[in-house]
Amino acid sequence: MVNEIFAKFHEVATSPRAQMDKYIAEGKKVVLTAPVYTPGEIIHSMGFVPMGAWGGDVQLDKAKEYCPAFLCSIAQSILELGMDGVYDGASALVIPSLCDTLKTLGQNWKYAVKGIPFIPMTYPQNRKPDYGVKFTRAGYERVIKDLEAIGGVFDNAALAESCKIYNKHNEVMRKVDEVIAKHPEVTAVQRSDVFKSAFFMSAEEHTALVEELIAELEKTPAGEADMGIVVSGILTDAPQLNEIFDEMGMHIVADDVAAQSRQYRTDVPCGDDALQAMAEKFKAMDNCSVLYDVEKKRVQLIADTAKARGAKGVVVVMTKFCDPEEFDYPIIKRVCEAAGIPVALVEVDRQMVQFEQIRTNLETFRDMLSM
Repeated sequence: MVNEIFAKFHEVATSPRAQMDKYIAEGKKVVLTAPVYTPGEIIHSMGFVPMGAWGGDVQLDKAKEYCPAFLCSIAQSILELGMDGVYDGASALVIPSLCDTLKTLGQNWKYAVKGIPFIPMTYPQNRKPDYGVKFTRAGYERVIKDLEAIGGVFDNAALAESCKIYNKHNEVMRKVDEVIAKHPEVTAVQRSDVFKSAFFMSAEEHTALVEELIAELEKTPAGEADMGIVVSGILTDAPQLNEIFDEMGMHIVADDVAAQSRQYRTDVPCGDDALQAMAEKFKAMDNCSVLYDVEKKRVQLIADTAKARGAKGVVVVMTKFCDPEEFDYPIIKRVCEAAGIPVALVEVDRQMVQFEQIRTNLETFRDMLSM
């Protein structure tokens, strides 16, 4: 039964286009959501199916007409796929403004992909003061206006209900992270499929499937990994990377990954004004390289999580040319090593086809952890 559930996650994670076609065939409209924190609750409440657009492992060609070579390959691959027609049929693409690359992606998208409207979500850097919360709310109001232009209907009660649905999804995703940590038989590939598939399914459908998985895993005795690790980064979904983790006997006991657990740390608070509650949620969010934090509390969270989960080391998966992550890495290394937690760095991008250098790096790291 467990393997059947994992097979469902794998099918969705590896065939997002089929999932989009299924929703469109059901008469639903799909709105694409780019990294990192798009307001899925708002999109869902207005009658659309939010679907993640985090690019793909493709060779970049057409996108080079718009992007310099040093631009993050996640953003470039989103543009490449859009120009290739992979996202055709979607009703819009929402792009947040949380890094310099994402700020340019939307403008390039407007000119390069004519058939899918670009909707900006402009977030403030200083999100915690009152003026930051007001700015966030204004950004959400702009998204609502643009979604109304393509047929969406906004209603505060509907948004409040969607917030409950998404909070429930957050809860089960936090739970499955804890459960998988105690089941070393779950591979890195399978764990990745659970998180990646969340971007391509409705929150209700994904929640139900994750609950099935949790129930099945909890029927079997918990175990302890011989070599537990924490992974950190923006994106760690490359199949070859996760296969190497499995080859090395490294079990992911926790993650600090933007496309994984970072998405589910913060719930929407209760309140009569659901849109205001959404803005308060963004105010409360933290511990991420693209969220401004002069104290860099994220770094200590990584070390504390590694200790709490009994991890032997931390693997930082660096997306090439991702400035926010590159700035944080020296601090992560210093704080973790001061806490007695070894750190390894591997670099990935969406165009990679050879992973031998990563394999060599992780072999060396494994041998060091085994001493």
